[in-house]
Amino acid sequence: MTARLIPSPEEEELRASVRAFLERKSPEAEVRRLMISADGFDRDVWDQMANQLGLQGLAVPERFGGSGFGFRELAIAVEETGRALYTGPFFSSAVLATSLLLESGDEDAMAEWLPQLAGGQAIGTVALAASVGLHRSPSEFSLTEQDGGVVLDGMIDYVSDAAAAEVILVAHCDDRGLSVVAVDGRDKSVRAVPLVNVDETRRFASLTFDGTRGEVVGTLGGGEAWFSRAMDRSISALAVECVGGAQKCLEMAVDYAKERFTFGRAIGSYQAIKHKCADMKIAVDAATAAAAWAVQESAEDGEALPSAAALAKAYCPEAYFRVAGDNIQIHGGLGFTWECPAHLYFKRAKASELFLGSGALYRKRLSQELRETFQAAS
Repeated sequence: MTARLIPSPEEEELRASVRAFLERKSPEAEVRRLMISADGFDRDVWDQMANQLGLQGLAVPERFGGSGFGFRELAIAVEETGRALYTGPFFSSAVLATSLLLESGDEDAMAEWLPQLAGGQAIGTVALAASVGLHRSPSEFSLTEQDGGVVLDGMIDYVSDAAAAEVILVAHCDDRGLSVVAVDGRDKSVRAVPLVNVDETRRFASLTFDGTRGEVVGTLGGGEAWFSRAMDRSISALAVECVGGAQKCLEMAVDYAKERFTFGRAIGSYQAIKHKCADMKIAVDAATAAAAWAVQESAEDGEALPSAAALAKAYCPEAYFRVAGDNIQIHGGLGFTWECPAHLYFKRAKASELFLGSGALYRKRLSQELRETFQAAS
């Protein structure tokens, strides 16, 4: 299957609308203001994204209050939020939480939460216990059946936008298998402690559950397959977000190279700067291609989704980090100052490398999948 790199006219129109909206509502000055504010985002802008553009519900079926589009349209919105360094919980809610609910096939859970997530009335996130993921490790987190429901106890670190979430989808793996439980984030038994993060534009918190009641999404212990599909779509979206940021860094670098003069010449006329910009362009184009394949597989539920998603997550954040660093270098001394926005992208890129698993873990996963494929073919 060949990834479609050329967007349709409708997709271009969507991109233009989202970009124009974010240029008005999330300019650099607003990003700087919100990243040090108490909430970390503007609730009015969040409501406008839902009510005027329908962004939170792009991939949600109409029967659940969404726009009824697909992953390709959602990916466009995610890319633009990455380009604008939007500080709100769009990725956590519209991608992570929404993807898990959609993949679960649980009609009751979808009917309860998707209309609220799509309409912006509720914010969602996903909390991954240490027992879940690529580097599964023993966890003191516990999930106990009680009175027809489940009770959660323990702590989960590094949950994105946890403090703002009304619904938290907790994933935990034990002898019964992988389970996903929906928890009301406003429950008094849930305590969120904000964590210091190198990227101030994305909030993380440590969550402590103390006898917290929740509702199982799907079946208890039966979430492995659909959870994996949802996470593959989520890491594909994260790769797309990185592409948006990397593209903005490239544009910043090229613009500055044209306008900054030394010894009567634009610095972009010097060979060293030309080479660095060319390397940045190659990295951005390669990341775009990798992300496009992951988006294609996600949108069409392709068989190659696990490989495409792993490749995109392994490459795109690291390419973003290199491009963001080169952008600082091209800006010279200015690039190292607080006033220059280059450092904001650099920090987002570094945090994205580790968010939802490092590139090394996904390269290991990709190599295992390729080995299994070759062994099956031989």
